[in-house]
Amino acid sequence: MSAIFNIYCDESCHLEHDHIDTMVIGALICPQARVREIAEAIRGLKEAQGLTSPFELKWSRVSPAFVGLYEKVVDLFFKEPDLRFRAVIIDKTILRAGPA
Repeated sequence: MSAIFNIYCDESCHLEHDHIDTMVIGALICPQARVREIAEAIRGLKEAQGLTSPFELKWSRVSPAFVGLYEKVVDLFFKEPDLRFRAVIIDKTILRAGPA
């Protein structure tokens, strides 16, 4: 029996006219059997910082007040062998806007 994985995807700078030449599509991959445990660990890190569970971690929110939280999340990611990350960086300057 093969393992089932959850894949969480997100994009950055994907808008055509945002004056940014690159975009990133990233995916976080986690075995389904570990999702709850890892999510609870991340929730615990946020609550220890005084944040509510729905608080979304975003790199644009990194500030001196939250650097410690983000460091702990990164540490958790690198210590957790079941978490994987993949990303594709795309040069938007070579993309076509429509049919040729």
